[in-house]
Amino acid sequence: QVQLVESGGGSVQPGGSLRLSCAASGLPYSSYCMGWFRQAPGKEREGVAGFYAGALRTTYSDSVKGRFTISQDNAKNTVYLQMNSLKPEDTAMYYCAALPSGYCYSSPGLTPYRGNVLYWGKGTQVTVSS
Repeated sequence: QVQLVESGGGSVQPGGSLRLSCAASGLPYSSYCMGWFRQAPGKEREGVAGFYAGALRTTYSDSVKGRFTISQDNAKNTVYLQMNSLKPEDTAMYYCAALPSGYCYSSPGLTPYRGNVLYWGKGTQVTVSS
C-alpha cells in the first residue's frame, strides 16, 4: 500500500522559512517524479516543484523559483521542500504527490499535470501571516 505522509507545515511570518517533509512508503519513490502541489481556498491546485532522483532532475513553478528548493534523502525515503522568503500568497494546503518520472522534465512546474498524479498525500497546512 502506497503512503505519502507530509509534515512540517505551520504558521510563519512573511520572510520566514519552513521545511516540509514527505515520507514515502510502498513505492520505489526514486523511480517517480516526486512533487509538491498546493491549493489555497477558492483556487485550483498548483504544482510547486518536482524531483526525479533517477536523473537528479528538478522542476519549479515560476512563482516559487529561487525561493523554494526540493530535495530528497534516499536513506529515509523522504522528499523535502525547503521554503524560504515566504509570502502571504504562499498560504495554502501543501500536498506531496508521485507522478511518472517524465513529468519532472516539464517546465515550468507541474501544474498542467495534476491530473497525471498517481498518488497523493493528505496535505499539510502552511500559513504565512503577520
